[in-house]
Amino acid sequence: MAMKIRLARAGSKKRPFYRIVATDSRMPRDGRFIEKLGTYNPLLPKDSEERVKMNIERVQYWLGQGAQPTDRITRFLEAAGMAEKKERANPNKGVPGKKAQERAEQKAEKARAAAEADAAPAGEAPAETAEETGEA
Repeated sequence: MAMKIRLARAGSKKRPFYRIVATDSRMPRDGRFIEKLGTYNPLLPKDSEERVKMNIERVQYWLGQGAQPTDRITRFLEAAGMAEKKERANPNKGVPGKKAQERAEQKAEKARAAAEADAAPAGEAPAETAEETGEA
């Protein structure tokens, strides 16, 4: 039997609440489970102790029996200090889209031009603009 430690959703619409359960991987997400191991309430602040509650002894028992935790449960275990932190590969992390990169480049060019204009002596700035416009 392939065992999993995963989240089972409860709560009403737009008010999620999850049970941390040990279950057979073939059972439905919110269906039959073997044992309730804790709770997770994502609506509470991240620093609240009530946000994630787990029975650590029972979680360790099920892990010893070969149960596989899901990614979210693994993160909870890492936060509790029960599991080693994994290095997760996310190559697209923090890379803005093309339009955002273009806007950033334009903003940087404007900032450079403004910095050059401020750095130039006050007497030369009007002469340069006159030469550029062809009026002089």
